[in-house]
Amino acid sequence: MPIHSIHIQKQSIIMNFSKYKITLASGSPRRKQMLEELGLSFVVKTKETDETYPADLNTLEVAEYLAIKKAEAFKDTINNDELIITADTVVLTDNTILGKPKDRQEAYNMLKSLSGKAHKVISGVCLKTSENKHSFSSTTEVYFKDLTDDEIYYYIDNYKPFDKAGAYGIQEWIGFIGVERIDGSYFNVVGLPIQRLYTELKKL
Repeated sequence: MPIHSIHIQKQSIIMNFSKYKITLASGSPRRKQMLEELGLSFVVKTKETDETYPADLNTLEVAEYLAIKKAEAFKDTINNDELIITADTVVLTDNTILGKPKDRQEAYNMLKSLSGKAHKVISGVCLKTSENKHSFSSTTEVYFKDLTDDEIYYYIDNYKPFDKAGAYGIQEWIGFIGVERIDGSYFNVVGLPIQRLYTELKKL
């Protein structure tokens, strides 16, 4: 197929999303990269949002709850032709949510708790316009091998995963040597269920 035909086909697909001006409300460089590689035109805006949630909320629903909460922060400033995309990712082990580690010791504790067993990574996404709001979540099961202390500390000291839920990024060294298999979307573990997002955007 000629190169120009591929380009035209891509443009026709992406035009399905041209109804709105898209805003990614996330400072995550990984989410930004995935949207770029999807072929979308968008701007990035961020707002400080309180990321607390009700103590009695089902842990499986926390990521989607926080994604909605982040989207609602834009309710007074959203334009009529704007689509806000927000997301939140949590790591869940033994029904306990692991957030971002505050320091080296907490990062070690988190990775030690994930070593040698499976855990869930859940990403919640919210699509918000001035008139409507739609949210969903995606779950991936991640299986880690038994990690040695040397491996854990090497990763922490060289990659400093203090901005990552569960103290790790699957796309980094720890994912290369530690993840035995996953059930579900790989990109969901990176931080955005991009295939599901594409499907939902096509419905708009």
